[in-house]
Amino acid sequence: MQAPPPGANPQAPPGNYPGYNYNQQPQQPGFHPNQYNGASNVTYTHGAGGGLQTTKQGPPATSGSMPTRQPPATTSMNGPPPPPPGQQNMNQPPLMQPGGNQMNAGPPPPGPPRPGMSTNGPSGDPSATMQQRPPVTQPSPPNQYGQQGGPPPPGQYQPPTSQMQNMNLSGPPTMPPYSQAATSASGPQQNFRQAQQPGMFPPPSGPGMQPRGPGMMAPPGPGMPQQQPGVPGMMAPPGPGMPQQQPGVPGMMAPPGPGMMPPPGPGMPPHQPGGPGMMPPPGPGMPPQQPGGPGMMPPPGPGMPPHQPGGPGMMPPPGPGMPPQQPGGPGMMPPGPGMMSQPGQNQFQQPGMQYNQGQRQGAYPNQPAPAPARRLDPEMMPSPIQVIEADKEVNQNRVFRTEGRGLLPPLVTTKYDVEDLGNASPRFIRCSTYNLPATADMLKTCQLPMGICVKPMAKLPKREEPPYLVDPGTEGPIRCKRCKTYMCPQFGFIDGGRRFQCHMCHAITDTPHHYFDHIDHMNQRTDRDSRPELCRGSYEFLATKDYCRKNKDPLSPAFIFAIDVSYNSIKSGMVGLLCQNLQTLIDTFPRDYGQERSSIRVGFLTYSNVIHFYNLNSSLAQPQMMVVSDVNDIFVPLQDGFLVDVEESRHVITNLLEQIPDMFRDTRETELIFAPVIQAAVQALQSCERAGKLFVFHSGLPSGEAPGKLKVRDDRKLIGTEKEKMLFTPVGNVYEKLAKDCVTAACSVDLFLFPNQYADVATLAQVPQATGGEIYKYNFFRLEIDGQRFIEDLKYNLQRDIVFDAVLRVRTSTGIRPVDFLGNISMSNTTDVDLAAIDCDKAITVELKHDDKIAEDQGAHIQVALLYTSVGGQRRLRLHNLSLSVCTTYADLYRSCETDVIMNHVAKKAIRAGLSVPTTKIREELISQFCMVLAIYRKNVAAPTGAGQLILPECMKLVPAYVNCLLKCDAISSSHDVSTDERSYLRHLIMSRDVADTQALFYPTLIPVTTGEIREDGLPVAVRCSEERLIDRHAYILENTVNMYLWIGQNINSEWVQNVFGVPAIQQIDVDVGSLKVFDNDDSKFIHQLISTVQSSRPRRMKLVIVRQRDKLEPLFKHFLVEDRGSGGAASYVDFLCHMHKEIRTLLS
Repeated sequence: MQAPPPGANPQAPPGNYPGYNYNQQPQQPGFHPNQYNGASNVTYTHGAGGGLQTTKQGPPATSGSMPTRQPPATTSMNGPPPPPPGQQNMNQPPLMQPGGNQMNAGPPPPGPPRPGMSTNGPSGDPSATMQQRPPVTQPSPPNQYGQQGGPPPPGQYQPPTSQMQNMNLSGPPTMPPYSQAATSASGPQQNFRQAQQPGMFPPPSGPGMQPRGPGMMAPPGPGMPQQQPGVPGMMAPPGPGMPQQQPGVPGMMAPPGPGMMPPPGPGMPPHQPGGPGMMPPPGPGMPPQQPGGPGMMPPPGPGMPPHQPGGPGMMPPPGPGMPPQQPGGPGMMPPGPGMMSQPGQNQFQQPGMQYNQGQRQGAYPNQPAPAPARRLDPEMMPSPIQVIEADKEVNQNRVFRTEGRGLLPPLVTTKYDVEDLGNASPRFIRCSTYNLPATADMLKTCQLPMGICVKPMAKLPKREEPPYLVDPGTEGPIRCKRCKTYMCPQFGFIDGGRRFQCHMCHAITDTPHHYFDHIDHMNQRTDRDSRPELCRGSYEFLATKDYCRKNKDPLSPAFIFAIDVSYNSIKSGMVGLLCQNLQTLIDTFPRDYGQERSSIRVGFLTYSNVIHFYNLNSSLAQPQMMVVSDVNDIFVPLQDGFLVDVEESRHVITNLLEQIPDMFRDTRETELIFAPVIQAAVQALQSCERAGKLFVFHSGLPSGEAPGKLKVRDDRKLIGTEKEKMLFTPVGNVYEKLAKDCVTAACSVDLFLFPNQYADVATLAQVPQATGGEIYKYNFFRLEIDGQRFIEDLKYNLQRDIVFDAVLRVRTSTGIRPVDFLGNISMSNTTDVDLAAIDCDKAITVELKHDDKIAEDQGAHIQVALLYTSVGGQRRLRLHNLSLSVCTTYADLYRSCETDVIMNHVAKKAIRAGLSVPTTKIREELISQFCMVLAIYRKNVAAPTGAGQLILPECMKLVPAYVNCLLKCDAISSSHDVSTDERSYLRHLIMSRDVADTQALFYPTLIPVTTGEIREDGLPVAVRCSEERLIDRHAYILENTVNMYLWIGQNINSEWVQNVFGVPAIQQIDVDVGSLKVFDNDDSKFIHQLISTVQSSRPRRMKLVIVRQRDKLEPLFKHFLVEDRGSGGAASYVDFLCHMHKEIRTLLS
């Protein structure tokens, strides 16, 4: 069997991803986008004036040489200020510090400033407006243009230097994230500060200057002007209605004279009485000043609490579980111009106060007044959309070649092709890090989760070849004699091919005679390319009888349909719709490759408080019904005729499905049973020695007198308390024992639930979760709205690839071992994962730990073996092999992490912990863990900088965003707005999801419908999940793999409304529909194509919800705008990032 020839569409080397340009500027001539990939530092730096700058830092190098090894990519915030001319401390490092090219090292290119660029001097320091910086004689490291400092060559753009202006990330958070008390919807403003750090340049000082205390730079309050882009205290780039730049320093306004207030410019308020550092009198829209002096906090009024360290629009006092605010320390604002200083003392100003900076000594006239400080701009924070789009630009429709160790694959949101060259495709296995730490101490220190997400039966695109099937003969697959690892490309053949050495345990095994072949000068077998097990990372073996139960070849599996025929199910129309569609769906059962038709058997039973079995023997003209009323001791009354071949008994099956709705049309039975139905299916499968799947269509709480009877226990008072975990803990042990029986009989259970009230999903989900099944939930099922979605879900479930009676084992090389498994699984021992069934959408997360030191030169290796029975009744063994790198430095570890896998891992662990640990404690531990992860990076990897900086690894810069999304997820958050059953359903859903699904669930996709260009994948570029991104003239689709929301702005074009909905006005749109009608126009065709494209990438049919702006459903839609503040005091992305920064600084101190 010939493998595909290597070399097609060569893939970039590992980790070869370009830096992210937040200005979206065109590529510079002569600059390859991958030149400093993965090793560049994206630094969000707070300069002397308080502005944040985006700096692309190159690696250190000697003068005149290009670097050969780059430092890890970082993202830092709030950098140190450079010194003014003539004030450099002799103890400070030289201007161009080793560690990268500070993009302010030279003057800006000639010409007018580009949008987003600082208009200050070469370094962004306001003092640079007075004189040029003296020449530096030390050799400076090259910038990303390959030059020694200075501006880029003519015709080249200088990288962005002020994209994150006016943002400060060193102060305490604006609010206690995830406090239980609800807070203002508008959200507090943020106050930030930064202190001078040892080894950093001192800020400008001189007569009339004093250090700023905490809270001196405060954001503008309501009605106050916003600060423009630029360094605070300096003139921003001229905007509309503002004077043009004067001659002098390029890009600078003419400064005022010594000791003079800068004159007001057009559109700016006139000078008010008061000196430097004083609060100006109130302007329009501002409250009058209170006693205490200009700019001081007003005294508390009647009934008002005493002053807290914050003011209107400022940070509230620390909430429960938050560390107290410190009055100073690392991260405070450096001393600013125009402020008095006292030796050995920081002079504080009440938080929430504004101030006017005084004038510099030697300043020039006509300099405008400084703009007030501005709130941290979310636009400048690391954005999931920017990261996703940047990865698509590099890897979209490219080929990822799996040759080599520790290759970092494209993101799960990118469409790419895979060429298997000896390691498993990332569609089968993804890792939290592709460079494992060499020692357990190293892993324990950084607290990064080390694990893999395995999707062994993943569906591959049509252009990729599935794993080859190999027949090893009667001898069975070749294995290592010690650790039992199966033959794979990593085995090394020695002694002329007569023996081979295992890469896992290094044991040497004799090559069987029938498997012998010669080796070439490269120690590779000459038949390597013709054997999939020697050249591919994923492949299958036909298993011998030794791998079968009772040493007998298995029979083909069976599908059993158990239909609830109680009053609610009949009345809702579910039974009639199901029976009508099953007549055609039974022809879509999956089949093995080469089979003309499916060999899966089928059986039916109906139930309410009793169970009805049906004899479908092909010799009968009509089906025969048998009723079992003794549900306390269930049994199957027939053996032949219950599980039948579809083709042989088609006429009997058709008659049954036509008669069921009529037989129970007049039923008034409302009591239900559940456990006896599953027991009956298990007995039926055991009696005929078949594996199979049970499809249960159930409508409510099983309240009938039978094993597994449940009662309503939805006590809303427990939400948010220590006892909240009791709501999600299954009741009793009936269903736990039943789940074990199902796994033993290889009976998987899928539950289709149609509840109108509480159904105790937490308990009912036990059986589907342990057997590799899943739950579909349709609340308040209505035929016209939910019918199509239900049938589409069932159709996909019946058609997708699935295997039965499976056992999964993960083998690892010396030094690591699997210790924990997370998913819809069952385990009878510590090594084998028992699966009654597993389909192409199920994923299992495996946690790895050290049991010894790993040798860096030998790497780490993983082999995942899945033994299963196919739908055609064949016993097979599927193998996935993966080789990883090993590192001894934190820099290598952090640059090889995959954030999406990490979040999948911690989410599943948090959900499982929720059965025994209060939700509040889980949230606190998650925040603490990731603060430690980033603090260790800051301490051990990042270049020495001030403690006020937040530095994020390039591969993990979305961690704060995704952790905040995870904490807001309804599966984990404590909320009275979401029912207990809905939260239990989401918990079950997440446990079986792969990395792509959890990524979209935590950070939903928001797509503009009426704007944006369509890309190759058929979708417009998504926008960030924030209300600020919504324009009331447009419509947007938001999807999170569960629901799909169509948001329509109130000022949208009426012509578009007419074309899509068939009504002239937005007020006439019928929002209570399950799908959109198709009209013969471009707008209608486009939105249907858009919805179809989005839906095609998800394993479930998402419910369509139409939301009009300012309608009653809009709060539900806004709940999924995860970058905004949430209900119950959930922090916005910006607030949470500030909170994490404060926690990291505390850890570092």
